[in-house]
Amino acid sequence: MRKLRLLLLAPLLVSAESPRLVPDVSQRKIEIIYSFTGAELLLFGAILYPGGRAPSDSAQIAVVVKGPAEPVLIRQKRKIAGMWVNADSADFRSVPSFYALASSRPIADIVDERTAVIYELGIENLQLSPASGGNPAEDRRFEKGLIDLKRRGGYYSETDRGVEISEGVLYRARIAIPARVPVGHYTAETFLIEKGRVIAAATRDIEIDKSGMEAFVTRASQRHSFLYGLAAVILSLGLGWAASVGFRRFRE
Repeated sequence: MRKLRLLLLAPLLVSAESPRLVPDVSQRKIEIIYSFTGAELLLFGAILYPGGRAPSDSAQIAVVVKGPAEPVLIRQKRKIAGMWVNADSADFRSVPSFYALASSRPIADIVDERTAVIYELGIENLQLSPASGGNPAEDRRFEKGLIDLKRRGGYYSETDRGVEISEGVLYRARIAIPARVPVGHYTAETFLIEKGRVIAAATRDIEIDKSGMEAFVTRASQRHSFLYGLAAVILSLGLGWAASVGFRRFRE
């Protein structure tokens, strides 16, 4: 009976001996207005060691800020008979709209490849879920193209030694949020790594949304799409007419 109780309590004993993360972020909500030029998130927190245990010198931290997943269709253009036309394409079911990784040391130095894939630590380890079910080599080629586009747009990034750990207990990292970041629910994940293994993890939620005139225009385009489109056409025609009148008067 006593042995059975010990077996039942084993998971609790293990968790009690493991360090715990207490993370936070500088902003839980980011509002996008017409003058929004981007933001910088500060991710910080502490590593709590049970029983007054001394901090581990081998402890490493990785933080990941990830945006809402979305399906993406990527096409490859080819020049045929002097014209650029859509040729091959690939469909991905679950692509993070934003992904930023910062770590206290290069990820390849602190976790093995299997662990990096399990926790999606690193851009190359993201599970984008290709839906084509075709040639794996072709899927990988399109995946590299998609990642390259995200990198160049500022939506995917990795920063080695981007996490500062103080006294083996406190940590902090900064993540840049681009001006044209997609809105939605984001997560800030923190991983505590020792001897190549993730021994603790914690998550904080972040909301990025539009406000003011930006929010009004977005809601109008979604709820009243016909009227929104009609107003856009009328506005375009009005501006074109005003520009032509002004140009004629200038010439006279």
